[in-house]
Amino acid sequence: MSRIPFVANVRQYFDAVCDDVLGQLVDGEAATLNLSAEETLFVRFNGNRVRQNTNVEQITLSLQLQRGGRTSEHSRSLSGQLAQDVASTAQLLSRCRNELLVLPVDPHQVLIENHGQSDSEFEGQLLAPHQVVHAVVEPALGCDLAGLYAAGVVIRANRNSKGQRHWFATQTFFMDYSLYNGARAVKGSYAGSQWDSTAWKANLAHSKHLLSLMDRPLQSLKPGQYRTYLAPRAVADLVGMMGWNALSAAAWKQGRSPFKKLADKETSLSPLVNVTENFGLGLTPRFNAQGEVSALATPLVVNGELATLLVSSRSSKEYGLTTNGADDEEGPRALDMAPGTLEEKDVLTALGTGLYLSNLHYLNWSDPVSARITGMTRYACFWVENGEIMGPIQDMRWDESLYDALGTKLLALTSHTAIDPAVETYTRRSLGGSRTPGALIDQFTFTL
Repeated sequence: MSRIPFVANVRQYFDAVCDDVLGQLVDGEAATLNLSAEETLFVRFNGNRVRQNTNVEQITLSLQLQRGGRTSEHSRSLSGQLAQDVASTAQLLSRCRNELLVLPVDPHQVLIENHGQSDSEFEGQLLAPHQVVHAVVEPALGCDLAGLYAAGVVIRANRNSKGQRHWFATQTFFMDYSLYNGARAVKGSYAGSQWDSTAWKANLAHSKHLLSLMDRPLQSLKPGQYRTYLAPRAVADLVGMMGWNALSAAAWKQGRSPFKKLADKETSLSPLVNVTENFGLGLTPRFNAQGEVSALATPLVVNGELATLLVSSRSSKEYGLTTNGADDEEGPRALDMAPGTLEEKDVLTALGTGLYLSNLHYLNWSDPVSARITGMTRYACFWVENGEIMGPIQDMRWDESLYDALGTKLLALTSHTAIDPAVETYTRRSLGGSRTPGALIDQFTFTL
């Protein structure tokens, strides 16, 4: 039994609802139930003061029903009142049954099977609610801080009619913030499972230092190619695009993968590039919505060569590939990019003259065939001369291929890495994220 009351209560509640739904199945039916739940304290800051605070408790249940080669799936929020929710999930089951009557047979249906059992709980050491404001605000006195603190329990669970059971609960926080100096701003984040006041002060100190550099003369640059350093957060933005079909087996087979040339062995990335799907980071559960459990670590790119694509069970059946536990989106859930040898203290010296980019913004594929991405610079981005920061730059648009930026143009990766956790809170707190080093790139292309 978990020591966290919310976790223990939700586990018991999920089992009760599942037992009822699965007990209603008739011959020929199979079902999978997925649960997403959270108990989160949200505190929004503006001007280094509390702007809004609220507590959220929510539970969402999705039901997938199969019969006769057909699959229907629907979801709903649960109220926490067992009798009411049992009735609601019975209606959900009825809705799926009615839909199966009119659906065509799915030739690539992934049958519900028993993929075993798993049980993972991670208990953190979070601030008590009454401690949050002082802990965040006091070290930031004198700063114009705006941001969102979110902390609490996030749960994912899965059961099916074949006996499969998976449970994942984690207790984490993040502080996603910006420091402002008039119209200029620096972006920062601090996240983990244990709040450390010393680490938070160090994080703030780094952001304050970058903000102080924004007072230097504004640099206006012409479009062109510049030697460029991408800080770990910017690299996370860049390689995050791999989740937009680049590593998808289905996208490759359908001819729409930006990494098609990489998958077809027509080209490669730099030997410095090693990318792994690493669930050892503890950012997200290893099981997917079907209850399939991925390996703890799956090498995706090894020494610049594609090792494997992410293959869902549906793609496995449709294209005759071997599944590796990917979800239907076939994007990395815990991307881990291996570090290099460039020390953090040597970054500016190694850069020499060029651009230092802390963040990237508004990324999108500009030419998927050549893995070309476009985006904007954002927040603390600087012009550097002879290893010295001269001043912030005006926002610039860049356009660069991953085959070049992580290929022939890649000069070095840093020995230090940073975890960039998922901080999306649309409908619910997200899980996942990435760990990336910084990257020194030659002749990075800026177009506007």
